[in-house]
Formats: sequence, structure tokens, C-alpha cells
Amino acid sequence: MTKKLLVTALTRCTLGIILVFLLIFLPAGTLHFPKGWLLMGVLFLPMLIAGFVMMIKNPSLLEKRLKADEKQKEQKAVIGISALMFVLGFVVAGLDFRFGWLRLPNIVTVIATAVFLLAYLLYARVLRENTYLSRTVEIQENQKVIDTGLYAIVRHPMYLSSILLFLSMPLILGSLYSFAVFLVYPFVIAKRIKYEERLLEKELSGYKEYKQKVKYRLLPFVW
Repeated sequence: MTKKLLVTALTRCTLGIILVFLLIFLPAGTLHFPKGWLLMGVLFLPMLIAGFVMMIKNPSLLEKRLKADEKQKEQKAVIGISALMFVLGFVVAGLDFRFGWLRLPNIVTVIATAVFLLAYLLYARVLRENTYLSRTVEIQENQKVIDTGLYAIVRHPMYLSSILLFLSMPLILGSLYSFAVFLVYPFVIAKRIKYEERLLEKELSGYKEYKQKVKYRLLPFVW
């Protein structure tokens, strides 16, 4: 564990908490937004726990997950679109609550929260199976193809977990309009996957054979 890594991780998490808080509660015009607090809890408590576990057991993986400086122009555009969607989606959810445009029933929030937590467990499982995971599209030194566990079912389980996380967040907030905004995300990820696979086929030994073995990118028998 290094002091610099700890400070970086805590700073990123703190800024994330502040940003999400402002994006949700300022448009809502009130702190009395229970579903907003619920999302804050299920989003950041597991994140803090996972961060501390990685800090202790695998600090190099945490460092990779904190790295977000994309070098490819195409991928920078993907990150930019995702960030815009993130901001707009939360603002719309806050405004939806404030003005009561369309309130979803509470059972939707309950189901979405369960899906969100299950997606977090999937995310944690993927982190255990693949220590090469990075937030940027790159080939790392001594990187090998992972073809066991979840990677024996689909080629990109991490992206699957991220889609489930992102699509469940607006439903936890009870906003169908916000959900419509977040529907952009699967298409953004599909574009990212296509680019990433071209790079992996070209530069990662054994990836072409892995693609023949595991046919589906995200959903078995679908895509």
C-alpha cells in the first residue's frame, strides 16, 4: 500500500460523491429525496469497500482501475459521451422528482436496487478473475488471455456488469426519463467493445482463438 495511491483513491471517491450529490439533489431542489440517498448508499458504500480490499490485496489492480487517461481519439469520444450521459441522466432524474413528471412505483426501485447489487457482485467476481483490467483500452506487459470463469461464458463480463449498473441507477431514482437517457450507454459500450476487440486481435496472442471458443461478447446466444 502506498500513501500516494491511498490519497488518489480517496480523493477520486470524495469528488465522485460530491459530484453525484450535486447532480441529483440540486435539480431535485431538496434533500428530502429518499431514492437519491438510496442510490448514493448502494453506489458508494460497495465502491469504498471494494477500493479498500484492492488497496490491501491488489494495489496494482486498484491503480489500473484509477487510470482513466485514454490515448486513442475514438475512445476519448466514447468517454466524453458517457460522461455527458451520466450528467444529463442524473440531472433529469432530479428534475423528474422535483416536478413530478412521471413517478415510477416503488417496486421498480426495489427490483432495480437488487439488480444493481447483483451487478456489483458480478463486477467483484470479474476483478478477481482478471487482474489485467484497466479503465483504458490498452495491452499490458505480460498480458494473457483469460478464458475461465465468467470469461468462458462471454468475452466482456466487465462491460456487462457496467451496463447493468448504469441502467439500474435511473430506475433506483424512480425516473423513466432518466432511464431513457442512460439507454445510450449500451450503444456506447458496443462501439467500445468493437474497437477493443480489433486491438486485442492484433496485439494480444491467443485472442483470435479465444473469440472462436467463446462466441458471445455480452449476452449468451444474443451478442
